[in-house]
Amino acid sequence: MSDGSPGPEIAISIECDTWLAALPDIEETCRHVGAAALGAATAEWGDEDVARMELSIVLADDATVRTLNRDYRRQDKPTNVLSFAALEGDAPLPPTGPILLGDVILAYETSVGEAAHERKPLAHHLSHLVVHGVLHLLGHDHEDDTDAEAMERMEIAVLAALGIPDPYAQPNGDDARQ
Repeated sequence: MSDGSPGPEIAISIECDTWLAALPDIEETCRHVGAAALGAATAEWGDEDVARMELSIVLADDATVRTLNRDYRRQDKPTNVLSFAALEGDAPLPPTGPILLGDVILAYETSVGEAAHERKPLAHHLSHLVVHGVLHLLGHDHEDDTDAEAMERMEIAVLAALGIPDPYAQPNGDDARQ
């Protein structure tokens, strides 16, 4: 962590400079939000394990994400965020050293379009996508309704702690869950 205390290591790679033009403090935001998402995992993992965690966040464009989505998920289209977990399901954690979680990759054009469509600040939408991606790296998913609801509750809680409104609530009070 930047304050010198031990904590998770979050590497940021800006592959699409448009992210930086749209959000000049994006690296700091990604590290802060990523650490908050990992912090929410301390109940399951423990402070010492969370402090050893490492992940990368890649700020890419739609073309890059489309290629990854096609090659690894067999879906030839861009998506807002992809997570590639390094941990294998129930495999034991290494007893010492870093715990490599994996990569979170975000697509600029799709994310900007969603934020505009949902009338949300891009920084808030980015934060939601980072939290969502990190939770996937920690083994959470939304394959069924029960898991989806649990993951959404975690996302809402992490974002609320950061002062970001419920990403599933619509300005008119309707629910955005699909």
